[in-house]
Amino acid sequence: MFKDKYTSWDATYDVAVLGFGGAGATAARFAADNGAKVLLVDAAPEGHEGGNTRYAGQVISSGDNLDDLKEYYKQLAYPLDFDKDLMDTYVEGLYKIPEFLEKYLGVKPFVMGEHKDSPLYKGLYFMAHEYPELPGSKTHELVAVHEGVADAALWKNLRQQVLDRSDKIDVLYETPAIHLIQDSDSKEIIGVQIKHNNELLDIKVRHGVVMTTGGFENNPEMVQTYLGETSLHPIGSLYNKGDGVNMAQDVGAKMYNMANYESYGIFHGLTPKPKSGQRALFMPFDWPEFHQGSVFVVGDDGTRYFDENEIHRHGHIQDHGQWRIPNAQLHPFLVFDQKKYDELSNETNVPYPEFLENTIKANDVNELAQKLNVDIDKIQNTITDFNYFAKAKRDYAFNRDPKTLTAFNDGPFYIIALSQGLLNTVGGPVHNAKAQVIDTDGEVIPKLYSAGELGSMMGRKYNGGSNLAEDLIIGKIAGENAAAGVTNDLTGYDAETSASQHDKNKNIGTLGSDISKDNFKTGPNQYIGKSSAGMGNEIVVRVTVDDNNDIKNVEILKQSESDDYGLKAIEQLPKDIVAKNSIEVDAISGASASSKAIKEAVGNALKKSGNKRG
Repeated sequence: MFKDKYTSWDATYDVAVLGFGGAGATAARFAADNGAKVLLVDAAPEGHEGGNTRYAGQVISSGDNLDDLKEYYKQLAYPLDFDKDLMDTYVEGLYKIPEFLEKYLGVKPFVMGEHKDSPLYKGLYFMAHEYPELPGSKTHELVAVHEGVADAALWKNLRQQVLDRSDKIDVLYETPAIHLIQDSDSKEIIGVQIKHNNELLDIKVRHGVVMTTGGFENNPEMVQTYLGETSLHPIGSLYNKGDGVNMAQDVGAKMYNMANYESYGIFHGLTPKPKSGQRALFMPFDWPEFHQGSVFVVGDDGTRYFDENEIHRHGHIQDHGQWRIPNAQLHPFLVFDQKKYDELSNETNVPYPEFLENTIKANDVNELAQKLNVDIDKIQNTITDFNYFAKAKRDYAFNRDPKTLTAFNDGPFYIIALSQGLLNTVGGPVHNAKAQVIDTDGEVIPKLYSAGELGSMMGRKYNGGSNLAEDLIIGKIAGENAAAGVTNDLTGYDAETSASQHDKNKNIGTLGSDISKDNFKTGPNQYIGKSSAGMGNEIVVRVTVDDNNDIKNVEILKQSESDDYGLKAIEQLPKDIVAKNSIEVDAISGASASSKAIKEAVGNALKKSGNKRG
């Protein structure tokens, strides 16, 4: 939207960062380190910020041979064109990721290739070189902030970097950015319009706006328009709704990679179909029970459409020599027989034992066809062909490993509804090596920057860890460049006076921050415990003990775990701890991180009480 630069404003900042995920946290931190007073806004409520960084596996791409890394990423992008300067800048950053983690995040990097006995390496070695046939792949490496995965550890570190700079960074939750404000003559970005407490506020930004709003996974209209699909289900954040796409288009930015996305699931990006409004399950690749035996996947017409045993590459599968995400079926189903059902029922190490709760039983082929809503001849032929392949020890349709083929019995049969998991979209505004956004004429839009999944470089083949690396590398560049030229001449910045200053002089003041210190009250024999080990932000508990130090009550005072499995842990684990009078209770299935955090918080409180049963 256009605005005359001399009209009134509701607040003023040096830098505004739109989106509090990995890229946004990084950009805000480095803008602050370069002297800027920063406004950081996110559409999500507190505890659900973080974008896809919060839900990602927490492993970051790197490598120890710069030339090989450049060749590998060139081949990953092929046959698409790319900005060579931008790619070189990114890959040079990859090469220095261990140094980045140590210097800026204060951790000793866990380089997986240096710990080949680690369960983490053994579980993710295939992702270190996700495309091993490509030149330069052998140098590619995965790095983490500690020996752990899928625990939000990187995100928590990045978030803490922001909190540690609360004097320089104001954070507003549930505050989406609505419009970029552009000078009508110079086309320079001079501010941003945000929606805070249901009020539209025009924020003057003196040096630069950084867009890090992520993709459009949760915007069905955009998914349909740009991806041509209607049945994709997000696995990560539920707050990526394409705000950055709209704002970028509004100011004339050039867009790219709009039709590309990454997928994830048990096989080929498929995951159990979630309920409306819920995230799809983040399920492991290597659950062999679903890749072998009397089990296959069918599409909308009741026929198979891929090799179920093939390890996919973030949803990409072989397509005549190229790796592509298959066309998403509207109603894919997992189909298996009684012996496979019995095997799964007895399996003790499955990530989600309640997976079978969504199973639908069909006593015979007729009923199976009805449940699948397909022609009976189609599903009968699929079973007949599969049984023939098992007997002949050759899958003539998709070349599935014959050792994984077991003929179906005549019935009963079982099905589970699946959906194509949507990890993230990567489309958005084009930016250069300085993170500056480019317009449709190929010119820089002054004072506008972009980083992260919004306009990501990952346009064709994706190697795990690349997006998180991009968040760090390009996020740092965006934050530093947005803060270029900052001088400390803006008054009303200190935390105590910013709110009152805003009231007195809207042209100068800042808005204050949603980051505040909590004050939890306790009574006799009550103790506060905290933990940051969950998937949300901090978990705070109040534990009540009796005169014998036995646990009588556990209250969750603050939490922001997920609404599915995390909530189960929040509701059930305190009861289990009280009943057993100990934190040595079983974790809630599917919520290991949340369970660990609750037990850790209770243990922290018990130490203060002198209870030794923790």
